[in-house]
Amino acid sequence: MILWVNTIGTKFRTMTNTKQVGEKLKSIRELRNITVAELAERAGMTEEIITLIEEGRELPSLSPLVKIARTLGVRLGTFIDDAEILGPIISRKGELRKGISFSTGGKGYNPHLDFHPLAGDKSGRHMEPFIVEIEPSPAPKETFSSHEGEEFLYILSGEIEIQYGKEKHKLAEGDSIYFDSIVSHSVWCPGQIPAIILAMVYAPF
Repeated sequence: MILWVNTIGTKFRTMTNTKQVGEKLKSIRELRNITVAELAERAGMTEEIITLIEEGRELPSLSPLVKIARTLGVRLGTFIDDAEILGPIISRKGELRKGISFSTGGKGYNPHLDFHPLAGDKSGRHMEPFIVEIEPSPAPKETFSSHEGEEFLYILSGEIEIQYGKEKHKLAEGDSIYFDSIVSHSVWCPGQIPAIILAMVYAPF
C-alpha cells in the first residue's frame, strides 16, 4: 500500500480492490439469474471483459461499471458499499476510505484514477461523491467514457484536462465543470504531480 500526502494535507491510500468489485458483480448477476453472455450483450460489452472483472483481473474504467450497474438495476455505489446506513455519512479530513483504482484505457493500461468514496455506506443515495487522485499521464488518443447521467468536478489541487466531445478544457485549482456524461469524455492530469478533485457522479438506474 502506498501513502501519499497532497498539498492540502489529506492522506490518501492508493488501492486497487478489483476483487471486491468482481465478487459483488458476480453475486448480483447470479442472483438475477443472468449469464455472462446476457450481461455482456445488454451492457454493450464483451464476455471477456465481464469475466475478467468478475475474476478480479480487470477494472478498465468507470464508464463500463456504470453501464453494468444500470443493466443489473443497481446503483453504481453497490459495487463499493460495505453497509447501508440510513442516517448521515460523515467523512473526516485525513480519514478517507480505501478506494477503487480505475484506468482510463482498456486491457493492458495501468490504473491512474484512484476513487475514494465519501458516502459509500449511505442507503438509497442518488449521487456518488468521490475524492479522486489523478496521476500524471499523457492525453489519451482513443479511449473515452460515455454513460447516462451527469458529473460535477471541482479541482482541489493540481491541474487536469478534460476532452468533452470535440472540446478540450484545462482546469486548475478552484475551477469546476458540470457536464452530461452521455457525451464522450476523458479526464487526465498533464502536469508533473497528481491532481486531486472532488467528483460528484449521478448515474440513473
